[in-house]
Amino acid sequence: MSTLENYPLVTPFLWFDSNAEEAVDFYLSIFKNSRRLGDTPMPENLEAPSGVQPSKAKVWTIGFEIDGLKFTALNGGPMFKFNEAVSFVVRCDSQEEIDYYWEKLTAGAGEGQCGWLKDKFGLSWQIVPGRIAELLSHPKAMEALMVMKKINISELEQAGKS
Repeated sequence: MSTLENYPLVTPFLWFDSNAEEAVDFYLSIFKNSRRLGDTPMPENLEAPSGVQPSKAKVWTIGFEIDGLKFTALNGGPMFKFNEAVSFVVRCDSQEEIDYYWEKLTAGAGEGQCGWLKDKFGLSWQIVPGRIAELLSHPKAMEALMVMKKINISELEQAGKS
């Protein structure tokens, strides 16, 4: 995996079944400051564990970058799935940004509560305003957040005034 040579000490490594290329293309289409860094072809003689169907993917790993954060996506097979224990936070500076990322990342996926969502690959994201701590400084704003799916900044501001 030569793509790791120029990576920071710690980076996210994402395990997909056999759709890592589709996932990377999806993420790169959403995040404007992003790019593909390189691929590692699937080893020819790679054997799947007993009872597991071998991956039909042609690429084993894909290095990519979103806004300066480097990732590796792996076509690892069906053994492991994402869950909510790990998520990526997208800091948004406006309601328009929240709306944009929410719409793009929930396409074919599910909405969660309090700005959380799960994309069509099962990866969890939090779409939040950068000033979330300020917005939630009033108890009424926290109450308002608890019933929201996508965060609405103006509703949090209004709740904070009451």
